[in-house]
Amino acid sequence: MATPRFLPIVLALAAAASACPADRAGEPNPPDPPALEFDSAALRVETASDTIPLPVELAGSEEQRRRGLMYRDSLADGAGMLFLYDDDQAADHGFWMYHTRIPLDIAYLDADGRVAAIRTMEPCESPYSVDCPGYTPGVPWRNALEVRAGWFGFHGVAVGD
Repeated sequence: MATPRFLPIVLALAAAASACPADRAGEPNPPDPPALEFDSAALRVETASDTIPLPVELAGSEEQRRRGLMYRDSLADGAGMLFLYDDDQAADHGFWMYHTRIPLDIAYLDADGRVAAIRTMEPCESPYSVDCPGYTPGVPWRNALEVRAGWFGFHGVAVGD
């Protein structure tokens, strides 16, 4: 019996497909997306006993807020990202660490810029978003400030600052 002419092509395609890393749905893992541009600003974080300068990137658009610090391998100590919203956010609306590689602290800020809650967020190593926990403040908030984990504690930043 003769071998069908398309069999070598099918076998070659099957071998090539089995060599690609895949996610749960069988799709190849995508590479990191291109970097986004962020404006920057110089903040002053005021505590009960000090004022700390903090250069930040501004995440004001929906796309910038969605991306945040995802896919980055580092964040300079003494730098951060400020997430800006037009309206107050609900107490159960928070952040997650999907595709975020850097341990972060997040301060949820009220409409006056005061710290309403602080959380420490660990990188989520799962390739599946559903496996990544959310970090909610438990209080309404307007904006959020992310810095390297430990920065708020080192500088004595607390709720109310």
